[in-house]
Amino acid sequence: MEAPKVHIVGIGDDGVDGVTAQARRVLEGADVLLGPESCAALLPPALATRLQTTANLEELCERIEAAGPRRLVVLASGDPLFYGTARYVCGKLGKERFEVVPHVSSMQLAFARVKESWEEAFLANLAGQSIERVVDKVRTSETVGLFTSEQWPPAAVARALLDEGIDYFHAYVCENLGSPDERVTQGVLGDIARESFGPLNVMILVRKARAADAPGQAGSRLFGNADECFLQSRPKRGLLTPAELRSLALAELALRPDSVVWDVGAGSGSVSLEAARIAATGTVHAIEMDPDDHRLITANAERFGVANLRAVLGRAPEAWLHLPDPDAVYVGGSGRDVQMLVEEAWKRLKPGGRLVTACNSIENLASVHALLRSRSTDAAYWMVNVARGVEQLDRIRFEALNPSFLIAATKPARS
Repeated sequence: MEAPKVHIVGIGDDGVDGVTAQARRVLEGADVLLGPESCAALLPPALATRLQTTANLEELCERIEAAGPRRLVVLASGDPLFYGTARYVCGKLGKERFEVVPHVSSMQLAFARVKESWEEAFLANLAGQSIERVVDKVRTSETVGLFTSEQWPPAAVARALLDEGIDYFHAYVCENLGSPDERVTQGVLGDIARESFGPLNVMILVRKARAADAPGQAGSRLFGNADECFLQSRPKRGLLTPAELRSLALAELALRPDSVVWDVGAGSGSVSLEAARIAATGTVHAIEMDPDDHRLITANAERFGVANLRAVLGRAPEAWLHLPDPDAVYVGGSGRDVQMLVEEAWKRLKPGGRLVTACNSIENLASVHALLRSRSTDAAYWMVNVARGVEQLDRIRFEALNPSFLIAATKPARS
């Protein structure tokens, strides 16, 4: 006889009184309830006698496997599929064995209490991720929701953020959500760092104002530094050339120590800065028409201690009229004028020089391809797909970056 479905029922701090009628029927029909010891206080006496406590998720899976034909219900806090029990047991034992009856998660309740949207927030469970990765993600986020942990309570999280120069968030700590002793504390990170809180809490961070992201530790590598090392303008985050693509582009530029380099459409200057480090006795001209980004290039150069970078404010090609001819040119490929910029820059490129461009659309790739194949015999093309590994609980998942097309070509000695 096939074993009955195992129900996983979400329950909040308000206990059985807060669950749906369907969830209550499932609980009352159970032969055995499985869950952490903390669930005992959430159940009426008639149900509490059926509770068998489990110390961890591995033990829970073992109990489910050994249950046989008994009607089994697993109790989970909040939404069982949101950093919860259901994701683990379904992954380990198979989705077909379970039915999930969700409850409002404590994360949802926390955002509701502070009246902030969470649809684009960075959400993390500090029990399953390194604090270093979380801090880097917080640095470039508008809104953050954190399940804190025993190792990383709110005060410790606040201190870790402040130690990294991240002081531009308003913080909320929501304790014991849904219970009679619910409490919401708010303040700047310095205030939170001096407070103590109960173990059942959610921490929410809301960026105070739109401003440049504070950079991480700059300059640990000659090139390929993490994206978070650079000041980036908001809300244009995400336009910076990713470290992996940046490294390949710099390699294809074939820079010498004394190269003259143009970075056309430099943005916040990540390619320019690392090119300047490679061409340490040369000069890099970072050409950017956006005044805010132009200021960020200068600020990033100071941050990295780069003295041979020249930030040029203006629209190409007019902005480079009085610049020295380059040994290498990098053209950003996010705009519609990429073909024109490549064609005009190619005219100024020294014979034997290298031109590299990164396109993010098929149309730009096609137009630049047609142009360069008519002018160079060694044009090369790459489609770059990168997925970065992220630890999540006991697993690794991969977050894909937007694909890009990289094109590189050498100008013949006689053209």
